[in-house]
Amino acid sequence: YLRKCIDELKVIQYSPFQEGKVMFGAWVEIENQKGMKIRFRIVGGEEIIGVKDYISIDSPMAQALQKKEVGDSVVVKTGAGEFTWKINKIEYQK
Repeated sequence: YLRKCIDELKVIQYSPFQEGKVMFGAWVEIENQKGMKIRFRIVGGEEIIGVKDYISIDSPMAQALQKKEVGDSVVVKTGAGEFTWKINKIEYQK
């Protein structure tokens, strides 16, 4: 599978343009109304295999968080319903 994908994959480098916003490669900490916190990194679907704290850029959560900033609240729509999360922290590996 990876051999077939390798020609289409590309490395995304950090850009200062991303700072302060949720974008591809971000580590994000979110919190729900009950105080439950979750921290994860938004990556490509191929990168989440075997890694507990990564989510796909194509997931409903990542899609809802795109281009949002610290302090923003988002509503995430899933098959289980709608959930509201607040963004506490956004970090990038540089």
